[in-house]
Amino acid sequence: MKVLLTGADGFIGSHLAEQLVRDGHDVRALVLYNSFDSRGWLDGLEPEVAAQIEFLPGDVRDPALMMSAVSDRDAVLHLAALIAIPYSYAAPDLYVQTNIQGTLNLLNAARSAGVSRFIHTSTSEVYGTARYVPMDEDHPLQGQSPYSASKIGADQMVKAFHTSFDLPAVTIRPFNTFGPRQSARAVIPTIISQLAAGKREIQLGALTPTRDFTYVPDTVSGFTAALTSTAGVGEVVNLGVGFEVSIGQTFELIAQAMGIEATATEDPRRLRPANSEVERLFSDNSKAKKLFGWQPRYDGVDGFREGLRVTAEWFTDPANLARYRTDAYVV
Repeated sequence: MKVLLTGADGFIGSHLAEQLVRDGHDVRALVLYNSFDSRGWLDGLEPEVAAQIEFLPGDVRDPALMMSAVSDRDAVLHLAALIAIPYSYAAPDLYVQTNIQGTLNLLNAARSAGVSRFIHTSTSEVYGTARYVPMDEDHPLQGQSPYSASKIGADQMVKAFHTSFDLPAVTIRPFNTFGPRQSARAVIPTIISQLAAGKREIQLGALTPTRDFTYVPDTVSGFTAALTSTAGVGEVVNLGVGFEVSIGQTFELIAQAMGIEATATEDPRRLRPANSEVERLFSDNSKAKKLFGWQPRYDGVDGFREGLRVTAEWFTDPANLARYRTDAYVV
């Protein structure tokens, strides 16, 4: 298929770009324009993979460019977004502009181009703290941060384009993806990078909330399954392992995987406002299995341990660790 992949320069997007090329798709990768001509994580791709990608610098907030980007594509995989929750408290306008208006620009372009598949990326954060578990796609949406509110807005815009204009859209809702290349604004890279830098008292946010962590190859396989399936149009589909673990327990598992004795402390600067913290996330992934035949390979505690082991190995490579600021908290 001729595919436009937005957010291709980011964590999940870069892994997905590689897989799409290996699967034989014609990939146009939208990367955020900058004066350094950086393609983010795509700069590190193997040359034979990079040679098969058409790189398009730009910004989803530009409606004219999105029209051009989508014009000859069969499908859109929309991953571009502002994702850092702490920064959304400081700059909520940017989250509306990128996550809602940017999504609207792509929807208009996809409708005009008559694409056969529009895959939109949501987030488990739209559910807020679990009202029941496991959390299926009918769980109420709760905008507990400006980030989650902006993603709810984007999700609803996608739903509106499907119901109003028959746009063949699918919304994928990943739960807490982790792995190599992830931003240090996420908790697992925060822990690993501090340990790898020699720290033994690790500063984190709240330790009691639980998450459903999904290793990035499983998230990628969910997207590729959704792309090639004939099912799921008009649907929202969770991508989660169905395994719940606290942040404190996650820290312990990482320390064990790295063979390091350390302690974790709560840093007040890293705590979300009390009513904004999502205390519990635990997915029901039965819909993804039914519609797409998706099955996570890294499930349960053993799968989580294996994903943590490989991720820790990647971060402890000095060349990779050098890309992270382990001595500072950056929102």
